[in-house]
Amino acid sequence: MSADPAHSLSSQRLRGPRTSTVEVRRSARRRSTVSAYREGDRTVVLIPARMSATEEQRWVTVMLDKLAAQESRQMLGDDELAARAAQLSAQYLGGRAAPDIVRWVTNQNSRWGSCTPSEGSIRLSHRLQGMPEYVIDYVLLHELAHLLVPGHGPRFWKLLDSYPRTERARGYLEGVVAAGRLPHLPAARQE
Repeated sequence: MSADPAHSLSSQRLRGPRTSTVEVRRSARRRSTVSAYREGDRTVVLIPARMSATEEQRWVTVMLDKLAAQESRQMLGDDELAARAAQLSAQYLGGRAAPDIVRWVTNQNSRWGSCTPSEGSIRLSHRLQGMPEYVIDYVLLHELAHLLVPGHGPRFWKLLDSYPRTERARGYLEGVVAAGRLPHLPAARQE
């Protein structure tokens, strides 16, 4: 199966501090499907040759999010979650937020995460597992910020200004909550 010459879209941030080049490969044989996979430190996105540049950009974003969600399903354990918290604190909070305990919990069904500054503990809801990594990072960073500022005032939000995907992650979580409120349609009858 031959593909048209590939071209590199851009270098984008994936899975923490590592950067990966996104390579888009167009194929005249590919009619409507889009797929993506990791190849070493690159992400390869396969698209139909007829796709416009705007459609290409949209599909690259969709496929990067899908890959991130698949990878986060191979979920971090509590130790990896604590390491990720330390990395986020160093990157966005100057290392000032240093929790004693970071762990997943199954008893948080109405909130995404919680923090007890007096104990230095952060708990993330198991419902986040399987969501894109940038969403988990946002919730973790949100709780780390609570170790420094307890409420949700201007000082708190100023701490989150440096995380570039705050608004996108918040929108994602709002969408999940809204989808959970939609009425469930009964399954179609089979005759």
